[in-house]
Amino acid sequence: MQISRRLLGGGLVGLGLASAASAQTKKTAPAGVDAPLFKQTLDKARRSVAPYLKQRPDVPVPKDAGGGYTHERHKDNYRLIREAGMLYAFTGERPYADLVRDVLFAYGNLYPTLPPHPVEAAPQKGKLFWQSLNDAVWLVEAIQGYAEVRGALTAAERKRIEDTVFRPMCKFSMVDSAKTFERIHNHATWAVAGVGMAGYVIGEPTYVRAALLGLKGDGKTGFLRQIDELFSPDGYYTEGPYYQRYALQPFEVFAGYIERYDPARRIFDYRDGMLVKAVHALIDLSYDGKFFPLNDAIVEKGIDSPELIQALAIVYARNNDPQLLSVSTAQGTVAFTREGAKVAADVAAGKSKPFIYRSQAFRDGAKGDEGAVAVIRVGKGAQAQALVFKATAQGMGHGHFDRLSYIFYDAGREVATDYGAARYLNVEAKKGGRYLAENETWAKQSIAHNTLVVDETSQFAADVDIAQPQPTAFLGFTTKDGIQLASARLDKAYGDVTVWRAVMVVERPELGRPVVIDLVRARGQAAHRYDLPLHYRGVFLDASTKFKANTKALAPLGAKNGYQHLWLKAETTVPAGPQRLSWFNRDRFYSLNYDAPGVSKAYLTELGANDPDDNLRPERAVILRADGVRDFNSVSVLEAYGDYNPAEESVRDIAPAVSCVRLHQEGANDLIVLTLKGGKTLAIGVNWDGPSGSVSVGGRVYRWAGAFGLAA
Repeated sequence: MQISRRLLGGGLVGLGLASAASAQTKKTAPAGVDAPLFKQTLDKARRSVAPYLKQRPDVPVPKDAGGGYTHERHKDNYRLIREAGMLYAFTGERPYADLVRDVLFAYGNLYPTLPPHPVEAAPQKGKLFWQSLNDAVWLVEAIQGYAEVRGALTAAERKRIEDTVFRPMCKFSMVDSAKTFERIHNHATWAVAGVGMAGYVIGEPTYVRAALLGLKGDGKTGFLRQIDELFSPDGYYTEGPYYQRYALQPFEVFAGYIERYDPARRIFDYRDGMLVKAVHALIDLSYDGKFFPLNDAIVEKGIDSPELIQALAIVYARNNDPQLLSVSTAQGTVAFTREGAKVAADVAAGKSKPFIYRSQAFRDGAKGDEGAVAVIRVGKGAQAQALVFKATAQGMGHGHFDRLSYIFYDAGREVATDYGAARYLNVEAKKGGRYLAENETWAKQSIAHNTLVVDETSQFAADVDIAQPQPTAFLGFTTKDGIQLASARLDKAYGDVTVWRAVMVVERPELGRPVVIDLVRARGQAAHRYDLPLHYRGVFLDASTKFKANTKALAPLGAKNGYQHLWLKAETTVPAGPQRLSWFNRDRFYSLNYDAPGVSKAYLTELGANDPDDNLRPERAVILRADGVRDFNSVSVLEAYGDYNPAEESVRDIAPAVSCVRLHQEGANDLIVLTLKGGKTLAIGVNWDGPSGSVSVGGRVYRWAGAFGLAA
């Protein structure tokens, strides 16, 4: 079934596609097949494919959503096609090529007969799957296997497969799912990648043109425009690391095909090497092997995800960066591709160098002017810490209402946490593995994150259409005086209220260990209720004021906007002046010293209220509340310390370095004074408006130069 050239935008002049479309994948024996990492991958593929060499293909009529039998079977089948095709490429053993042919014949008998999928769960249905996205993934995966065996099939076999499987699938993407195909979104990336790759393999340049430049051929949509708009100049993907991981595979795999069939396009140089930058950025957006759980993230996902494994190999084959080899070693496997074999060979040859994780800011937005994610790192190995400050744009529909929030990692664990997504991926009993209702009622709401909440609502009234056009003002990311600081301002998220926040990691000899300082100020035009939550992992220990616990009955903290899911476990009245609380997590202690003028209440909460299906994890938080005030001000010091060894029954280093913190303000200037356990003080000034700052305290004037610095 051909799509007309008129529909797809006409001729091919200047595109360099006419000759490329007829190119064939050249079979070569790549180096690295005997390298340990690749041999392990090849042997695993052999074991995976072996049972299917002796049975008829199982290609069921689709009926299930994610996690159901037919859904999983069709996923297994595209893996089977790809793996069997690669096994043929590496071994030359004919049964693997025959298996790919037979499975595709079975799909050719089924696919043309299929109506839209019977499950009503997505705006754009697929045929094999409940949403068109999954059909596009099937096409991306399957065409890779077919490309490897196509030259071994007869002309009649190729025609049968292409006319009954690949051309109808491309038509479904370009015509029946045209709205998805033309989006600037990860769903569209998968769609254009599948169609473009199929176009190269089966010799249909109109498909390639549509994939690269959109259905009209004007470049306003399509693959190139997606590279332009979905990544920032630093390689940050607008939907966050979790979806960067997911979208990276079609971006990189399709780019690999473009380079193979149309090398003159130099796709990996496009937009200052964006597809290379994106792989490095994604690795940098991780801690201890797990991606930062920003936006709709599954918290368990990390650098060992199959998408990054394949993308890393593609990029390494082009830039030979030895740092990527150490990441591959940490992944424990390599892609089952020619590029993966090269990675394995170079790892075996000892070319690997450690990947250097460093503090940096990743700008958001196509022009880099829509906020940023700042990652502040200190320490190495088991003592490595990372502070992640999110001051980005919305992140489209997968974004959360959590701007000016932070996450803190220490000693291989998430300490100040982010919930990520409320979802059990592909667990059929949990809404077919799709996003749960609690993703909207809890995970996306502002109170679910470590950010200031105004009037028990969420930023931008939790409306993505209002939030998306409004950028965050990222004010800067600077290091001096042993202080790494990132700051930002949020306007219009809460009507008349403007919020400023600065987070910093301080490494000074006076302290002896790094500490995190968090400075928040908000200015409104009327009285508001301000809540500042800190979601933490661990067991509450003690506080400077006694909490009154609810031991016989629990009630939710509020009625809506996420508050309905928080059990109020305990509360206390907060007196004026510096305060403290602490908790314990496995073998480490954590203290939070804070000074928050105007805060009158503190609550200890646990997640799980109004959750009849037990969908939410029982996570803990402390919430500071200032009620009926126009402005909000607070500073806190978060410190990790101690060594608890249950085997030796020993506890060491149980006192924090900071005993209290005070906040002094004068106009646009904030002065933070830390009192250390030995009695000495350390003063840090932050100026929100001007080249320098000063604050008078008890007749003494503290001054500093620049936006922030040590105050003397």
